[in-house]
Amino acid sequence: MGLADKVEGCILGGALGDGYGGPYEGKRAPFPIREPSSLVISDDTQLTLATCEAIIESQVISPEYISTKFISWYRSGQIKNVGSSTKKALSELSAGAHWALSGRRGEMAAGNGAAMRIAPLAFCLGLHDPAKRRIFRDVCRITHHSEEAYAGALAVAVAIRAACRGSWTPRTGLLELVITATPDTSVRGRLVDIRRDYSAAPLSEIAARFGATGYVVDSVPLAIAGAERVWGLGFKGVLAQLVLAGGDTDTIAAIAGQIMGALIGKSELPTDFVRMLVGRAQIEERATAFGRTVEDRFAEEIKSGLVAQHTDGN
Repeated sequence: MGLADKVEGCILGGALGDGYGGPYEGKRAPFPIREPSSLVISDDTQLTLATCEAIIESQVISPEYISTKFISWYRSGQIKNVGSSTKKALSELSAGAHWALSGRRGEMAAGNGAAMRIAPLAFCLGLHDPAKRRIFRDVCRITHHSEEAYAGALAVAVAIRAACRGSWTPRTGLLELVITATPDTSVRGRLVDIRRDYSAAPLSEIAARFGATGYVVDSVPLAIAGAERVWGLGFKGVLAQLVLAGGDTDTIAAIAGQIMGALIGKSELPTDFVRMLVGRAQIEERATAFGRTVEDRFAEEIKSGLVAQHTDGN
């Protein structure tokens, strides 16, 4: 399986999770789920695709260029129904604010809006390098000025890199790899709690114990814990279990779908789900172009290390 297949699998897998989870967003378990007839993406995938497009065009990771692309997509109506923190940032950016000054700060900025769109950077930045982690942090800051939001996005990127590189196998737990690379935050603490006390518990039990909200401390660890179970449940099975847990189902399923897609590649995604994607041609076109860009421009980055044990705060 080639690198481009894994990159495309990540982007498309996220879209499938987003579309599958969308109809159940905000519901409280238990509730029935039904076999979908179509999968409609939301801002989770829209912002991810906008990030891909920015990287394809610029051939670099530039928070300024990514923010400009967000403005373009937002003004053209390609980004819709965003969360409050992201909406605030996009509105301010559209009105002329500098990317480093837009968006919320503090506790109210600890949503999952950075984590849900960060996947493309996992393939383009060697996160063991402190200078590149600063660029990574700056891209998070476009919408979320929060250490928890940064930690959640970093955890997602590390999980995707581990999946793509083969560092994560049935014998090497994903949670352990991510914990080692995540700074000392509530996100890391939740990952530790899940690994220690709930490694074999149903995902619905984890959600009932800790929550499945849009708060990044709830959403990212649950998504990673779900993705880790792909070996036993399969791609569809993980999505179903995460949706049954309730809460912010589209974002949690999208993040898990990105991680699982980076592991199995586009070629192993469920073809019936892929066919259900509304706007499939455009989504696949951008995912394919981004996969080529990663192979041509960033292949050496994905070969570099994961993240050394996170102790320096960068």
